[in-house]
Amino acid sequence: MKIQIQNGTIIDPAAGTQERKDVFIAAGRIVGIGAAPADFNAAKIIDASGLYVAPGFVDLSARLREPGFEHKATLESEMAAAMAGGVTSLVCPPDTDPTLDEPGLVEMLKFRAQKLHLAHVYPLGALTVGLKGEAITEMVQLTEAGCIGFSQADNPIVDTRTLQRALQYATTYGYTVWLRPQDAYMSKGGVAASGAVASRLGLSGVPVAAETIALHTIFELMRVTGARVHLSHLSSAAGVELVRAAKAEGLAVSCDVTVNHVHLTDIDIGYFDSQFRLDPPLRSQRDRDAIRAGLADGTIDAICSDHTPLDDDEKLLPFAEATPGATGLELLLSLTVKWALDANVPLAKALARISSSPADVLKLPAGRIATGAIADLCVFDAAGEWRVDPTKLKSQGRNTPFLGYELPARVRATIVGGHVAYESR
Repeated sequence: MKIQIQNGTIIDPAAGTQERKDVFIAAGRIVGIGAAPADFNAAKIIDASGLYVAPGFVDLSARLREPGFEHKATLESEMAAAMAGGVTSLVCPPDTDPTLDEPGLVEMLKFRAQKLHLAHVYPLGALTVGLKGEAITEMVQLTEAGCIGFSQADNPIVDTRTLQRALQYATTYGYTVWLRPQDAYMSKGGVAASGAVASRLGLSGVPVAAETIALHTIFELMRVTGARVHLSHLSSAAGVELVRAAKAEGLAVSCDVTVNHVHLTDIDIGYFDSQFRLDPPLRSQRDRDAIRAGLADGTIDAICSDHTPLDDDEKLLPFAEATPGATGLELLLSLTVKWALDANVPLAKALARISSSPADVLKLPAGRIATGAIADLCVFDAAGEWRVDPTKLKSQGRNTPFLGYELPARVRATIVGGHVAYESR
């Protein structure tokens, strides 16, 4: 279908530019910007007057709950949530049931996702069989099946020798290993960040050292093996500083933070509100401010939703017993724009953290608007406000600490591969 997006302001996060021009789409690609190609007759016109036209967003962590957890969410429901949030490419962790440690499972997930013709899905393969931290998976076969990297999700490898062998194996083939910096023993049993808030509430704490000890280990193994590592979900000021030093040293490291940690602190837990039970736990305002500074100066490459849809029963429990996690695909854009407004960050720079920068982490030609590029686009109203109402979310998981919040930026249309996958009414 030939599509013309007219009167919109094109925002290119990679270049940091904004300009009012039309976009012309045909055969799944952008065929013109500003001027229409010869003999171009649009079958559909999208009026973007007063709206922004941005690259489709790239989310580095979104659980789709298939296979194995269809009672929590389905591929259809979560892909619909991605479209409502303008997310056209997403990475799914391997902690499904069964885990993504066999090529057949990866191929099945890719096939199911492709049949829906919605977001592009990039699975992470399990780094070890069953995520048990023992036997290394067949990375070559998993890559051939469609995996873009290898991860333990939230399951740390206790045996450092196993982690070293996994990094060596990945380095041989040029694969990226995705790791959560979390020491298994220091974090064991913790449900909140160690500090005054956890002590006052009587909650077991997870110290910052759980993150920094793991980071020191990872960086030392990177020096030994030459591995390329992506660090998932940094949560502390000390962790951000260690990553800043590692990048200055020249280590091949990238990292992300969850959108929840960009805004929230441990004080927000209030009176044991289980919606704020997250992993990693929310930390102090100092940590939150360091995360914002790291995003602004490029130390932190990307913001992810860490989308984790859960049953209501998993949240309707005492704080320490509730399952950690929150839905986030539909909130990623709005919370990123809110950060830009709160911290006085240019909109293009903020959007780079959910488009071109994560695309660079994945080494994908996404997150940009250019003639000849695949037409993955999001049209949104930056000034439009909406209320986070659980009954109106597309995701099957209605769990989020932002319930009831009034947020900026409403998605008006999402285009994937040249077809309109979502339009708001």
